[in-house]
Amino acid sequence: MEAGGCMSRGYRGRYAARMLIDTGMEVEMNAYTPDFSLGVQGIKGHCPAGEAYAKQQSAERSIPVLSCEGPCIRGEIARLAANLVAQEVPSLARACHAETFFVPHSSMAEWVKGAAKSIMIDGCFLKCHGRVLKGLVGEEKLIHIDAHPYYRKYTDIFLMDDVPEDERKAVAREVAGKIIAKLKEEGAPRATAA
Repeated sequence: MEAGGCMSRGYRGRYAARMLIDTGMEVEMNAYTPDFSLGVQGIKGHCPAGEAYAKQQSAERSIPVLSCEGPCIRGEIARLAANLVAQEVPSLARACHAETFFVPHSSMAEWVKGAAKSIMIDGCFLKCHGRVLKGLVGEEKLIHIDAHPYYRKYTDIFLMDDVPEDERKAVAREVAGKIIAKLKEEGAPRATAA
C-alpha cells in the first residue's frame, strides 16, 4: 500500500483501519460503532429557495449530487469536486445534504428520495454522509464515491485552511476529472424523461 493510502477490513464485529500517513508513519485505528439512530428535533417550514430549486430539479429528473463538508480538508475537497462534477455533467445537479436529511417534508428530500440514482461524494473512508444517504434512498439507488483515493494527500492535516486555497481547488479539479471519467466509464446516470 502506498503512503497516504487506506485499507479497511471487518472481522469479529470490529472495524480496523490502517492508514499510512504521508510521513510513512502507520497509524492503526480500532474502533467500531454499531448501527444507531439519532433523534432530531422537528421543524415547521422549509427553505423557499431550496423548495423552488428542488422542484425544478425534480421536474427535470436531474440526478442529485451530495457531498461531505465541514472544516476537514478531505471534506472540503469532496465538496469542491462535487460542485464541479454537477456543473460539468448535464444530467446532474447539487442537492443540499442538510435539507435532504433533516427536513423530510421538503421538496429537496422528496427529489433525492424519488430520483433514479443519487451520487454521494464523501471525503474519506468513514463515508459519514453516504451512510446516512444509503439509509434514506437504499443502496441500489446510491452511487457512493470516496474522493480521497483519487488524490491520496493530506492524511496528516485536518483543517482545510492549513492547505492553500489554490492548492485545494487544483486538487478538487483533479478529483472531479477522475470522478467524471469514472462515471462515464460506468455509464453515467442520466436524467429520465419527465
